[in-house]
Amino acid sequence: MGSSTYEWMLRHADTVAAETGAAWPYSQPTWVFSKRTLPTVPGADIRFVRGDVRPVHGAMRAAAGDRNIWIVGGGDLAGQFHDAGLLDEIIVQVGSVTLGRGKPLFPRQLTSPPLVLVSVRQVGTGFAELRYQVPSGAIAPAV
Repeated sequence: MGSSTYEWMLRHADTVAAETGAAWPYSQPTWVFSKRTLPTVPGADIRFVRGDVRPVHGAMRAAAGDRNIWIVGGGDLAGQFHDAGLLDEIIVQVGSVTLGRGKPLFPRQLTSPPLVLVSVRQVGTGFAELRYQVPSGAIAPAV
């Protein structure tokens, strides 16, 4: 996860604990990409990293085994994994709230070949989940 998502988790630790039973809800290792020094969560397996995502992906793949790796929060971070050819799927959840401004969802133009919509699922009464396959060889054009 990116540092903004991590900091959101820290700011909302009480809410997360009320919903999940722990201030840090993940038992698996979590890599936090940041150029800054951030506080830790006692007892959590959090690994702070910076720089190129490729060598970190190797460690993530080793820890995950045959399970998926989840890149959460931070469209730019997911974009870095895409640029390195390390994304095979993008899952987007769309909420029933509109925002007047904010950060881009995924700050890359993926047009050739286009993403392939694999599934659409309703989540509760206010969300839709869109699941896209990232075709091999998909590249973001230079801007």
